[in-house]
Amino acid sequence: MAFWGGIPPHGQSYRALTETNRRRGLCPWGSTIKPMPYEIVEKLKRQIDSFRDEAKFESVGQVIECGDGIAKISGLKNALNQELLSIETESGEVAALAFNLEEDAIGAVLLDEAEKITVGSRVHATGRVLSIKVGAELIGRVINPLGEPLDNKGVIFSDPSQAQDYFIERNAPSVLDREPVKTPLHTGLKAVDGLIPIGRGQRELIIGDRQTGKTALALDTIINQKNDTGPPESGEASRPAVVCIYVAIGQKNSKIAQMVKTLESRGALDYTVVIAAPASSPAAVQYLAPYAGCAVGEFFMDQGRDSLVVYDDLSKHADAYRQLSLLLRRPPGREAYPGDIFYLHARLLERAAKLNQEKGGGSLTALPIIETKLDDVSAYIPTNVISITDGQIYLRSNLFYKGVRPAVDVGLSISRVGSAAQTQAMKKVAGRLRLELAQFRELEAFVQFASDLDEATKNKIKRGQLLTEVLKQTDLNPMALEYQVPLIYAAVKGFLDEINISQIGEFENKFGQYLEARWREKILEPLKQSGNLTDEIEKYLNEAIAEFKTITSLTPNP
Repeated sequence: MAFWGGIPPHGQSYRALTETNRRRGLCPWGSTIKPMPYEIVEKLKRQIDSFRDEAKFESVGQVIECGDGIAKISGLKNALNQELLSIETESGEVAALAFNLEEDAIGAVLLDEAEKITVGSRVHATGRVLSIKVGAELIGRVINPLGEPLDNKGVIFSDPSQAQDYFIERNAPSVLDREPVKTPLHTGLKAVDGLIPIGRGQRELIIGDRQTGKTALALDTIINQKNDTGPPESGEASRPAVVCIYVAIGQKNSKIAQMVKTLESRGALDYTVVIAAPASSPAAVQYLAPYAGCAVGEFFMDQGRDSLVVYDDLSKHADAYRQLSLLLRRPPGREAYPGDIFYLHARLLERAAKLNQEKGGGSLTALPIIETKLDDVSAYIPTNVISITDGQIYLRSNLFYKGVRPAVDVGLSISRVGSAAQTQAMKKVAGRLRLELAQFRELEAFVQFASDLDEATKNKIKRGQLLTEVLKQTDLNPMALEYQVPLIYAAVKGFLDEINISQIGEFENKFGQYLEARWREKILEPLKQSGNLTDEIEKYLNEAIAEFKTITSLTPNP
């Protein structure tokens, strides 16, 4: 019989041979023994001493049904509502969100493509609530609602430890943590800043039919924040810059790309975060998009900064939620929307606030967009959101087709708190503007019978037409406040009554250039810095208008 290390001599046992080989520095089979390093030995001893044979119990479920972005899961009895679940697949893990907690199963919405998941796939509860990584490095980036980059610019956070996790769902600030809205947020649109002012921390709804300029109004507001500095009220040096978050929900990829290009070309992407959930993305991702945008805005608000979130639009967000609810077999209500659709938008928009100084003094302004059908503001979703917000900017399709841009209906539009934040200069010059335009809208139907009207009515109609022309503005061309005030002042005080209405646009351009060249130090800069139309500025403004009318050649109004 052969032995490792050779055949033992007669009368020698295998044990003796092994001992002989050990003394020679050989293994029992004759190979060289290499001494084990001391560090490894000590490490092994520590691991052996600390080893505890304890049983671990883990709750594991499995997919019993999957399709249309929805998965039915059994076996996870301890899962919580809105808890993040992990589904094992051959190509990796797929995230899902627990939505329905039923007696024998869980209804979860998938945050990735459902093709990867099969019936029988193992599911684990993570014990975490869905969150998004936020930080200053998000500015200038295009991301999806899960915080993943979409702009091919590489990783967002060079140091992941510097990023913070913000819950997508979060309680709104307490009443005691808020203070009244008192700081203006200028849109750069004469019709809005003069008639429907917006304050920082306000929730102002933009509503209207498709193709009436809702997105253009929101983009104008974002672009205008580049140079919107000045005192919000007496005692403060300047308004801090606003960080903008644009949330695209259910939009075409081409439209989102065009919008990003527009912001980039105007230099607005330097202070803007774009969160894109296009129409091709799963319904769950579209549902999460506005909450993710709100979480990003809350991060900057908590830093003591002012932020603006545009939700474009909440109609498609409600449609995505309706799709998820119907697939999960939730009871449908009016227009097939689930019963909690009001709460869906209420808990989102209530997170917009102006915090008090104890909480940092930051603000989050919300501009939700709602698309109506045939100017019907009495539909379910529009009425819900109107009741939640602090006013609405109503865009009418008939005004849009007449060439009135922006197509703001002065009679139906309102800002419930913005007037408290309006600058004194604009409040002073635009006081009569709303009344005269509202009277004009009522009399506009009688324009075709102008020959039968009395002289006073004719003058009101002519005056309304002039003011409407003054408030017209092309898309993506916001006007700074210090230029808006002199122009509206000239119109309200009657200085433009002799000018032909067709030349109001020419007057606006030339008058702005004239003020920039001759009156910057006496009119424009004081208006920008103080935000107030003092008697001295008003005197200079009257002189400037009178002088400009003598040196310019405009056709008189017949």
